[in-house]
Amino acid sequence: MKILVMSDSHGWNDAMLDITALESPDVILHLGDKYTDCECLERMFPEIPLRTVKGNCDSGRAMLDMDEFTLEGKRFFMTHGHLFNVKMGKTKIIDAAKKRGVDILLFGHTHTPFYDIKNGLTILNPGCVGLNQKYYAIIDINDGTVECELKSL
Repeated sequence: MKILVMSDSHGWNDAMLDITALESPDVILHLGDKYTDCECLERMFPEIPLRTVKGNCDSGRAMLDMDEFTLEGKRFFMTHGHLFNVKMGKTKIIDAAKKRGVDILLFGHTHTPFYDIKNGLTILNPGCVGLNQKYYAIIDINDGTVECELKSL
């Protein structure tokens, strides 16, 4: 399964549309900061399932702050990151992921790409796909093996 992870699009739909067309993912995960961008993705790629969470710039619409789900047997925890003060460090969000017993932690907010594996927990921030930065991540899950790649357009 090929999973496209993007965050902090801030209205820059063209980059998200180009990346989605280029990567042809099975699933799209958007980590917040402009839910209207997700509406554009859904219109242009209705066949690709999309999950999103609320970012600090998303207001006026009821959305999840955090989401937990399973894909290909791997437990995910995704959130924008602002509620865990990720700009001040990753300890709080990593602790929250560990308490939930997930395999993969996804967050945005910092606009800086980050990838690490700590004690079996995959930690991934795709960076900012908007504001002319065009960062994103791909997660491939095959036969229980998780591979992550940070990319830019």
